[in-house]
Amino acid sequence: MSEGAAVAIVVAGGSGERLGRAGGKQLANVAGRPVLSWTVAALDASPVIGLIVVVCHPDRVDEYASCAIEPLACSTPVRFARGGSTRQASVAAGLAEVPVDAEVVLVQDGARPLLTPELVERTLATLAENPDAAGAVVGHPSVDTLKIADGTRIAETPDRARFWAVQTPQAFRADVLREAYAAADKDGFLGTDDSSLVERLGYTVLLVEGPRDNIKVTVAEDLALAEAALTFRAREELR
Repeated sequence: MSEGAAVAIVVAGGSGERLGRAGGKQLANVAGRPVLSWTVAALDASPVIGLIVVVCHPDRVDEYASCAIEPLACSTPVRFARGGSTRQASVAAGLAEVPVDAEVVLVQDGARPLLTPELVERTLATLAENPDAAGAVVGHPSVDTLKIADGTRIAETPDRARFWAVQTPQAFRADVLREAYAAADKDGFLGTDDSSLVERLGYTVLLVEGPRDNIKVTVAEDLALAEAALTFRAREELR
């Protein structure tokens, strides 16, 4: 791994139950390629990534490798880690595969096929340019009015200007992310994303505005949205 390059952990352990696809969402075809392939290809195309760690169910390693990774012939080294029963456990398994001398770790959902090298590089650049920050996460300001609910009753309407919808990639200084995961394990804390583990220790995490089409494939209609976005992107590149 080249000096200064980040390690990318790709979380690809979801069962895809909400997608209604027996084989899981990572291998669902979108624009001629498995979902996971698009994610890994974007990381491989980024010169700031020196190693890719794909975390998946232990029984799917060979299948994911042969169907989604090997056809890419990546120039970036790719290794697999065996995922756990939760997303947090899976990222912890990926962290265990990160070299001890790595300075930055980038966590990416395997089911976000619209990732671009530019977004990877911008996220890592934000962290590099802000030495007092422990992390940088991609998201976008909320455009919807948000409600705090008590069951089905509206309890409050907060100012949406303070809210962002957060996605991946999420980049962190490797030592801080390891510390955050160790503390969460010790305390029995389960976060909704990696940033929440870092934030609870008092570290500063910055927001990076990303494209709104950076969707996560979760339900069947997401495949059609991702297909349309990728097809449009390919047409634009040909112009």
